[in-house]
Parts: sequence; structure tokens; C-alpha cells
Amino acid sequence: MQPEIDREICSAKGCQADAVWDLRWNNPKIHTPERRKSWLACDEHRQSLSDFLGARGFLKDVVAHTPA
Repeated sequence: MQPEIDREICSAKGCQADAVWDLRWNNPKIHTPERRKSWLACDEHRQSLSDFLGARGFLKDVVAHTPA
């Protein structure tokens, strides 16, 4: 049996869907202003993950995910 090739999947807890979106964020209390961290999201979880980061003032940008 062949092992599964590494996939970039959604960051939502328990989700195994392919990543479609890259949510770029930073926490201004611990990151420099230019630093960007990423959460990956599928179409289903894009809004809930964006809302979570946005409510904390962390969300900086949402762009289409380009696989590595």
C-alpha cells in the first residue's frame, strides 16, 4: 500500500479537506507588524476561521492558496 502524498489541508479542527484559501494573520502583541502567519482553509471553513481571527484583530489578508 502506497503512503498518502503530503497534502495541504484546512486548519479547522478535524477537517481533512484540501486547502483553497490562505488566511494571513499576525498577533501584534508578539509579532512584528510585517510578519505573517498562515492558516489554510477550505471553502466551508473560510468564513469561520476568518471570523475567529478577525474578532481578535489578527486577520490581515485572505488570498487564494497556491500549493507548494
